[in-house]
Amino acid sequence: MIKSRQKIRRILLLVSMLAFPVTLYYFSPYLIINGAFSGILAGSAITFAAQFLFSLVLGRAFCGWLCPAGAIQEFASVNPRSVDKKWVNAIKYIIWLPWLATIVLAFIKAGGIHALDVTYMTRHGFSVADAPGYIMYAFITSLFLLGAVFFGRRATCHSLCWMAPFMVIGTRLSNWLHLPALRLQAQPAACVSCQLCNRKCSMGLDVQQMVLHNRMQNDECILCGECVDACNKDAIRFKFGN
Repeated sequence: MIKSRQKIRRILLLVSMLAFPVTLYYFSPYLIINGAFSGILAGSAITFAAQFLFSLVLGRAFCGWLCPAGAIQEFASVNPRSVDKKWVNAIKYIIWLPWLATIVLAFIKAGGIHALDVTYMTRHGFSVADAPGYIMYAFITSLFLLGAVFFGRRATCHSLCWMAPFMVIGTRLSNWLHLPALRLQAQPAACVSCQLCNRKCSMGLDVQQMVLHNRMQNDECILCGECVDACNKDAIRFKFGN
């Protein structure tokens, strides 16, 4: 039986997914580059900055509770395979670093930031409002959907997501500074090795080993709470603190 916290999480994900035709351009990695060449700070830049700040306190909870692309993958989760491999997780950074460098160089070429346009390239704030918008929406949703169907749990989150590095860096910075933040806490002595946490993990992580070694910090953890709510022995808990 799905616990109330997970019901709330799935409702939030569903709302986020249904709103994706409106919000798509506010998550766009392309529009921020396009705007940068004209010295325009697009809405997606604000989104990425907010995700970084958000992660200082709440880690990658945005991915687990509000991300429309993550929602698409979870609702299409018919392939239980785990894709949590170091080389797979590294792909997003190989993409992210040159992308970020391109943005910086584009602003330098434009002579800096000249304007802020939150609704840049949208039509009255709506992302999918013309043929190019529909094509982009179809491409992005297919990318995330097919990744989950053919490769496994949240495969595109592990490999291609351009938003995740902002939150990973924010989480690591928070840990380094010992800031109060939302985290998972393990009680290794309570674990009975039933592996239910592994089966429930949205990202396909080896949560049981994380618990047994009392190392709950993981760059790929999205704090969805599936493992917390699945564990009948209270071996995993949410904790807000240093």
